[in-house]
Amino acid sequence: MNLLGIDYGTTSVKAALFDDKLNQLASSVEDYTLYTKGNIVEFEADKYVEMLHKIIGEIRSTSRVDALAIDTQCETLILTDENDTPVRNAIVWLDNRATKEAEIIEAHFGRQKIYEITGQPEVTATWPACKLLWIKHNEPDVWKKTKKIFLLEDYLLYKLTGKFVTEKTLQSSSLYFDINSGNWWSEMLDFLGVDAAMLPELYSSGKTIGTYDGITVSTSAMDQVAGAIGAGVISKGTVSAMTGTTMAIFLPTDEVPPFDADSIVPCHYNYDDSYCLLSWSSTAGMALKWFRDSFLADKSFSELGDMASQIPYGSDGVVFLPYLCGSTMPKYNPDARGSFTGITPEHTTAHFVRSIMESIACILKSNLDYLGVPVDEIRAMGGGAQSPIWCSMKADITGKTLVTLKNKETACLGSAILAGVGAGCYESVKQACSMIQTDKVYAPDENYQSDVYEQFCKYDNILNIRRNK
Repeated sequence: MNLLGIDYGTTSVKAALFDDKLNQLASSVEDYTLYTKGNIVEFEADKYVEMLHKIIGEIRSTSRVDALAIDTQCETLILTDENDTPVRNAIVWLDNRATKEAEIIEAHFGRQKIYEITGQPEVTATWPACKLLWIKHNEPDVWKKTKKIFLLEDYLLYKLTGKFVTEKTLQSSSLYFDINSGNWWSEMLDFLGVDAAMLPELYSSGKTIGTYDGITVSTSAMDQVAGAIGAGVISKGTVSAMTGTTMAIFLPTDEVPPFDADSIVPCHYNYDDSYCLLSWSSTAGMALKWFRDSFLADKSFSELGDMASQIPYGSDGVVFLPYLCGSTMPKYNPDARGSFTGITPEHTTAHFVRSIMESIACILKSNLDYLGVPVDEIRAMGGGAQSPIWCSMKADITGKTLVTLKNKETACLGSAILAGVGAGCYESVKQACSMIQTDKVYAPDENYQSDVYEQFCKYDNILNIRRNK
């Protein structure tokens, strides 16, 4: 059986086809550009569908496709009328226009109640509940026409199969989904003035919902969950750490942690009807790219790694704080800014490169410590996983074994696995994940005694004072 996993990123669609042994057979990528103006971020809803048909067609032109599933970002909102025609552009997850509405919702329910029901520790303008309230307040004619409320995966599935369904991980950050019961939060719907009939039927991940041109179509999961499945991160003790422009950390858990007024770590619904924690840093690979582009434009990232490998742990006293876009977790401080400290005339650009890489490893450790859950192994993903020296740093500084993966498109693979589960190719996600191939293993150095993390924390505590929201 050939399984197609499709991953809708913010500005590109990726697809990869796998056989039932998870060997990749074909792939395709389609880029697109969002409309942005200030806090407004939109895209034409049916262009998402056009890209879907195009990318499926490209894959089918080379190989047979038996089953597919699609993962997407969570909060991209699409509204349609009684004829299933979009009544306005899709409001993309990045859109921040609904700040006033977020304040209204938080004032009415309070952060603690919202967290205990939805798993979301903060109310931001990006959540669908806030966007719906904004439309009611600012586009009443649009709201009057609205008969169905979709998130992006829902809309794509509807266009393929005609089934008005959604899956639970996708709805985790809607603010109107109860992660305890796995159902809609009726009190929030009443506050928004949303009839439950306007919302899709709720499904778990990896469930068949219909067919498209002979292809079995199943529910997938939100992109972070699909990526974790594709990395084999499906049980406690294993986490994924994606180091790209930003860094995202995914950690499975059995329960919703108690409310902590100082925490902004969200708890999401997971593919198996349990839970997962998501933590992130707004700057990771971005910091290294910024330094390379600004000061070493003739160097490749591989050459930067070679430079860093010539410098000892601790960068001879240079410490970098990687807050080029503020600090998110574990310290929320949007006013924080990046800085180098400990510089002397003996230091070179190689010291700065290494200190940047060490800082991201320190951010990884600080987030794992903050989450407070035992971790045995880190599955490394993203561009940072291609750097041996960076992987070694992360293993040594965190004290955890770090493993890279042979397949780099983990979200596509995760969706393909869920397609296979839905189509009956696999008994479970666990069975399929047993075939995921790892690549390199980086064990922490038993002789590692550097004070890199202690020095990082020393300067971080001076320059990045945590700001309560």
